[in-house]
Amino acid sequence: MPSPLVLAAILFAVLALALFVAGFYAIKQRRLLGTAASLTLAILLLSLAGLCATISVATQGYRAFTREEVAAVVETRPTGAQSFNATFRFPDGREKSFSLAGDEFYVDAHILKWKPIANFLGLHTAYELDRVSGRYVRLQDEQLRPRTVFALADDKLVDMFQLRRRFPLLKPLVDAEYGSATFMLASERARFEVRVSTTGLLIRRVLEDSL
Repeated sequence: MPSPLVLAAILFAVLALALFVAGFYAIKQRRLLGTAASLTLAILLLSLAGLCATISVATQGYRAFTREEVAAVVETRPTGAQSFNATFRFPDGREKSFSLAGDEFYVDAHILKWKPIANFLGLHTAYELDRVSGRYVRLQDEQLRPRTVFALADDKLVDMFQLRRRFPLLKPLVDAEYGSATFMLASERARFEVRVSTTGLLIRRVLEDSL
């Protein structure tokens, strides 16, 4: 079923089309005041339809949540001194593997918290894992040794974080927008859960007899 935002965009677009038709009919009848009113309202509704459609596209990739949940399962496997492989498995079935340099893996995310009025449009607190990188324990290594960083988020035409900053009109709908990050030692073969809650990211090791 389409999201409330998509339904709202369709409704606004249909109403705008009807008003455009009414406006052109008023032109034929030479009712200038009626024409101006119809076309102005039609343009406004068309703008609202475009805004709803844009927000719907921009929030693709963000997963809504109301409590702590697993954002990804990560398996680490050392491949050498201060180097390891990290495989991410996401709730939607996607899988990505990365070769990282460092002692730890570091994950960050975008988190968007909407105001209650936006909840009626189907917008709820949502997150998107953004990047993964290798992290060194020693500051000197961090400054001098190779750095590795990769994208976890898929490319999209419009991203809600950038959209919010470009259009102040969205400010009344957004309660908070922030980044959150966490890291964990990757010195041995192990499995972890990257979890997200309303307070941010955290990592828990999955205890298993064998991996």
